[in-house]
Amino acid sequence: MLQPLFSHQFGGTIWRMEIDELTDILLLEIRNSDDKQVSFASLSLTTGQLYFEGFTTEERWLTGLEAVYDGVALLHYYKHEGSPEHKGIVAIGAQDATALWSNYSHAFDHLSTNGPIVYDTSLQPKKPMLADMITGRPMRSYQPADAPLPNSIAVPANAPARDFVAGILPLEPYGNIVHSLDYNNYRIVSLHTLKNGALQQHLYIMEDPGVVYTDLLNTNIQKLQPEAFVLHKNVLVYIKNKTEIIVLAL
Repeated sequence: MLQPLFSHQFGGTIWRMEIDELTDILLLEIRNSDDKQVSFASLSLTTGQLYFEGFTTEERWLTGLEAVYDGVALLHYYKHEGSPEHKGIVAIGAQDATALWSNYSHAFDHLSTNGPIVYDTSLQPKKPMLADMITGRPMRSYQPADAPLPNSIAVPANAPARDFVAGILPLEPYGNIVHSLDYNNYRIVSLHTLKNGALQQHLYIMEDPGVVYTDLLNTNIQKLQPEAFVLHKNVLVYIKNKTEIIVLAL
């Protein structure tokens, strides 16, 4: 039977996660709606080491995680509550949360093969620029070569239950939808079931001839949840009860 490489419980909802393609560092955005506080945490996907947690910015609530690459994490602020528009960029060390640089007139667009693409929020139309990841300084105007950075993250696909051989799924999926991903000899599946009038979300890892790992991810939920896991290289990452991160090496 498979066993988790590590797990860690946080004091709020794991709202967003980003993985550093070069260093295999996992950055998490943790939102605590009761306290109106956003914090950030960092872990190693290879060793399970918790680098830091509880890191906060000067803005308690209107902030979030943008991206992480080559040991640098990029954070952002929101223009105002209720708005999806981002403003400002704050860069910190992905292992120690050391302040590296900040720019409150720029906003993040995307992470390219050459570095972060940013733009000045005061200019219209938007004029994207390539910035230096370490210093934040603009280097040149955006070019077609600044394509989005590829990554090793695989996400499950939606599949109707009828696509599976009868009897292979441990439980009957509610809504006839299964999230499924094949890796090596494993089939990783998450599905919902209805128990006593409430939805539950389950995770299964199957290897012929049966189930080699299972976990109950959510109980008493009101609606179908999105896909429950991602695979990065040979590491499975999933969230349990919205507050616990669990990692398995496959």
